[in-house]
Amino acid sequence: MDEGRRRDELSSMLDRVFSTASKALEEGPPSIGPEEIGRVGEISKGVTRVSGLPGLGCEELVFFEGGGLGLAFDLHPDEAAIVLLTKAEGLRSGMAVRRSGRKIDVPVGDRLLGRVIDPLGRPLDGGVSLEGGERLPIEREAPPIMARASVSAPLQTGIVAVDALIPVGRGQRELIIGDRQIGKTAIALSAIENQGDSGVLCVYCSIGQQSTATAKVVAELAATGALARSVVVVASGDEPPGLNFIAPYAAASIAEWFMERGRDSLVVFDDLSRHARSYRELSLLMRRPPAREAYPGDIFYIHSRLLERATHLSPERGGGSMTALPIVETEAQNIAAYIPTNLVSITDGQIYLAPKLFQEGRLPAIDIGLSVSRVGGKAQVAAYAEIVGDLRIAYSQFEELEMFERFSSRLDAATRASLERGKRIREALRQDRADLVDLPAQIALLLAVTEGVFDAVPVGEMKIALEALRVELRGSLSEVASSIASSGKLEKEARERILEGARRVAALRSPVAATPALAAASAAAAASAAAATPALAAAAAAADAVPAKVPGPWNPLKP
Repeated sequence: MDEGRRRDELSSMLDRVFSTASKALEEGPPSIGPEEIGRVGEISKGVTRVSGLPGLGCEELVFFEGGGLGLAFDLHPDEAAIVLLTKAEGLRSGMAVRRSGRKIDVPVGDRLLGRVIDPLGRPLDGGVSLEGGERLPIEREAPPIMARASVSAPLQTGIVAVDALIPVGRGQRELIIGDRQIGKTAIALSAIENQGDSGVLCVYCSIGQQSTATAKVVAELAATGALARSVVVVASGDEPPGLNFIAPYAAASIAEWFMERGRDSLVVFDDLSRHARSYRELSLLMRRPPAREAYPGDIFYIHSRLLERATHLSPERGGGSMTALPIVETEAQNIAAYIPTNLVSITDGQIYLAPKLFQEGRLPAIDIGLSVSRVGGKAQVAAYAEIVGDLRIAYSQFEELEMFERFSSRLDAATRASLERGKRIREALRQDRADLVDLPAQIALLLAVTEGVFDAVPVGEMKIALEALRVELRGSLSEVASSIASSGKLEKEARERILEGARRVAALRSPVAATPALAAASAAAAASAAAATPALAAAAAAADAVPAKVPGPWNPLKP
């Protein structure tokens, strides 16, 4: 009995073995071939040299003994220079290094939304692993010319000065440039947070930033709900320079995956000046000949091949888009430095932030005269064209006239009226960091100030008046706001209704005249507006007391 049972068990085991072997043979014959194993030689900060890998390809991923990763950068007959993608602790001369046979890739897809990862796709948020699933190489060719379409749809940022005067279109490359700590990242984050219902998916790439600064960005995106439709790619400043170098290319591949499926994406590179410094460090360690400012000769190419991937695809290719907002830092307002001028020539325009405006508290500190959008105007919402017109030039002339006013105390009435109008337009362009203005509100605010409705409102009262007009849009003018938001056009009837609402606001905020008749008229207008809009009356009651005298000369007439 025991012998019979043992024979049955042995027979059953052999059947399982042969069944497993048969399935393996059916899936494919085993691949047998030689494996190249090299040895680590010289080791320096962020770079090592290896020998014994004659078949190694450029930009191929390699594995070090102990789990380290590297990127093949310079290939020579007897050795190869490898950029380290992990820290060099534990790496010793003579250790084995193996080829992977593939280039570096990154996980892509909807599964990345809401996640924080490094450029290799490893989670940094404590979430589940992203192993498996679809992946794309980080280095990819830009779409050919025939696969592209012109920029035709706007990308609303929620910032009045940008959307009205420096419009950005979907598929555009708009550079954000300025000195450190004056609000460059804030503008990019505002653009991400404003994409709520637009269907635009966002990728934020942090390059060489401090971990605390990146943590604040992630916390802000989570608090505003923007993280759920965003991917954050992080290469912090304490990581090897090689990881900082590949970070923007990984972020571009993630955004491209959405674009190639007919969807709109926005990618922020924060910032490319640190990216350039990382590449300079690697190049000097690999003994490449330095050029201007010690950067290698191909520094322009590494940024051009990155930003050329941002585009709007033709309908035959799905019609998706990838908008790029690269950030570059200047030193002492030197926009003619090497890296800034390179990026200005690559991109389709720039938003320049001036330290002087920041110090004066004029936020966002955007210099309208030095900022430009070369293609976004074609995609701008039609309602802006009816209002803004030559506002950009007029505003620049106002700033010059304001400087001239300091040297002359005697100005004619028309000039003084122009100055007062310009000051109120400037107040309309001021904006708090967390206060994103939607399309209908932007149209209403700009229409009121450009038509001179608020000329009688003191400059100190403008913020309250503008907020009261937004209350009107949410109340008695809600139908007008919905019409502008859906059509993007400003009809004649909607225009008149907005101006009528603005006049009611101006009546509440304008100075009360000294004569009893004018005082009674002002009080009657205020009472009428309060009766028509209870919300507006509440906003006015919460404001400061109306001054009894006009603070300085003012002209309520349109110049």
